[in-house]
Amino acid sequence: MDKKFMYRAIELGLEAAKNGEIPIGAVVVKDGQIVGEGKNDRETKNSALGHAEIRAIEAACKKLHSWRLDECELYVTLEPCVMCAGAIINSRIKSVIFGAYDFAAGACGSAQNVFTANTNTEIYSGICESKCTEMLQNFFKDLRSGG
Repeated sequence: MDKKFMYRAIELGLEAAKNGEIPIGAVVVKDGQIVGEGKNDRETKNSALGHAEIRAIEAACKKLHSWRLDECELYVTLEPCVMCAGAIINSRIKSVIFGAYDFAAGACGSAQNVFTANTNTEIYSGICESKCTEMLQNFFKDLRSGG
């Protein structure tokens, strides 16, 4: 686990916010190298599938020429939702490292836990939590104030 990858996910989240998207960023890492990146683009692309994790997984699969990402880690600024958890499980990602908890829709233990004994995915939570949480809180504060 290396915080530099979470810092890159945070940068991607900030880029998403500049586009009016909820500031969530994700990177897929294999052998210490980023092989896929993603940021939220639901509003920009009018797609319910526009979650940072989905975009990062798609990019990694394309780069690695495989849907099997069993030697990869996913760093993401917010706890994945059920849809993203399903994609993580199906792509066989070995570990998920997330920053902020999502008590409303998180699927890694906060609202529910999709990662049961039937999966091989390891979950690491709260990595750079304060920075990730602050980024999200600032985005919604600005949104509410019309900024």
